[in-house]
Amino acid sequence: MTDYVLVPGAWLGAWAWQDVVAELTGAGHGAHPLSLSGLAERSGTPAGQDTHVRDIVDEVDRLGLRDVVLVGHSYSGIPVAQAAGRLGSRLRRVVFVDACVPQEGESFASGWWQGQAAFEAVLAAQDGGWAVPAAEEFAGQDLTDEQIARFTSLGTPHPAAALTEPAALPRPLGDLPATYIKCLLDGDVPPDAAAELLKSSELWNLVEMDTGHWPMFSRPRELARILLDTAGDDTPERASA
Repeated sequence: MTDYVLVPGAWLGAWAWQDVVAELTGAGHGAHPLSLSGLAERSGTPAGQDTHVRDIVDEVDRLGLRDVVLVGHSYSGIPVAQAAGRLGSRLRRVVFVDACVPQEGESFASGWWQGQAAFEAVLAAQDGGWAVPAAEEFAGQDLTDEQIARFTSLGTPHPAAALTEPAALPRPLGDLPATYIKCLLDGDVPPDAAAELLKSSELWNLVEMDTGHWPMFSRPRELARILLDTAGDDTPERASA
């Protein structure tokens, strides 16, 4: 049995993985969705990026997991990658779901498309937390009105420090067995850091999904199938879903 630790992206909590969890447990595996500090039922707790790394490692320790697939969506690719490097032989694979891939000394804000200063100005204007997007910002992402309403009602502002603190990688990411899932409605190529690792590391592979940035909502069954496939010993070099 493989144990999947599922870490959601910005604004989300463990609740976001509900449909994926049902598929994974139905296939006989363990599925452990995690709310990071400062979010969802843990909102109000001060949290930086290092806090989030410790949240993930502590959850693996608390549950005594040994055959772990760490799954990070969007923002959480940054703490998940760092946590993966701390698990040693307990790690089976790390999966980045349309996620950020960290670089040593860089932060989520470092990679903001308008530049770090512009993103930090957004955070400052929102009293230090990244506000949940308005409903219209989800257009074109393969989500129903009901899914968008659930996101905006249950989502919580993302702690600013987690977005601006730099990453510290305990192991080179190219040394970790990894799958990158690219959601094509949110851009047709992975971010530069992921693209470079997909070229340079034999341990990395790419899977594409014809959906938007939040496949745990829009295509949970397909996403779960891909996660189940990644735990196999002969993951294909490239696949599409």
